[in-house]
Amino acid sequence: MQWEFVVALLVTIPIILFPVAFVWYLNASGLYQVLRDRRHRQKRLAAHEEESRAAAGEQPVVTKVVTQEHTAGRELVGTKR
Repeated sequence: MQWEFVVALLVTIPIILFPVAFVWYLNASGLYQVLRDRRHRQKRLAAHEEESRAAAGEQPVVTKVVTQEHTAGRELVGTKR
């Protein structure tokens, strides 16, 4: 092979492979995001179902939430555990 051909290959291969790698990265990161959101949604649903089962026969309890900055608390209605 002549050196011009080798240089041409070395220049064109990254130009061709960069878009392919970029699209693969977008697909892989999108799949990761979907799986992470699905797992988070399932955990929230399980926690909500557990709370609704626990709250079936109990009275609501009012609690105060105070942040670390000592701002005004907000009242929340929850269930006894």
